Amino acid sequence: MTKLKLNLIKLQKVLRAESKQKYKRVNPFVEDITDWKERGEYIFGKNKNITVYNTCTVSGNVEVGENTWIGPYTALDGGNSSVKIGTNCSISSGVNILAHDSVKWALSGGILPYEYGRVEIGNNCFVGTNAVITKGVTIGNNCLIGANAVVTKSFPDFSIILGVPGVRKGRVLIDGKNLKLEYFKV
Repeated sequence: MTKLKLNLIKLQKVLRAESKQKYKRVNPFVEDITDWKERGEYIFGKNKNITVYNTCTVSGNVEVGENTWIGPYTALDGGNSSVKIGTNCSISSGVNILAHDSVKWALSGGILPYEYGRVEIGNNCFVGTNAVITKGVTIGNNCLIGANAVVTKSFPDFSIILGVPGVRKGRVLIDGKNLKLEYFKV
């Protein structure tokens, strides 16, 4: 066991140095020894160009569209319902997308059941670091959800959603190859 441990430490140092040089970052060891594209293929099928970090937990019924990036320390929990994420999306580190909750079950001492509701995120969406999207929410296409937002209701296409609870604070404007984030005046 000591020899195996020493070999793993040696491997970790080599992989860490490669990541630092190639990406200018230092990953957790588990991320350096896994292939994020292979994991995307394993979970969601081949030829879709889906990146899924090894520290992402995927459970229940979860669908993800092509060219989507799912970062580290995320949770996609379809539960007994489902989570659907569109194409060309970026799901930042620490994001939790939950198609169920156990609030009423816990508060009632286990008498009331868990609650479920499908979560759907449109195409071309960005979900910021540590955002939480709760059961029953639909997010339109081309939406930006800010870091640490807690999204408990649905929003239309081109929304900028910020805060706790998440509210629409602006809109995404796209004109050909030009993109502008327009924030509402307070």
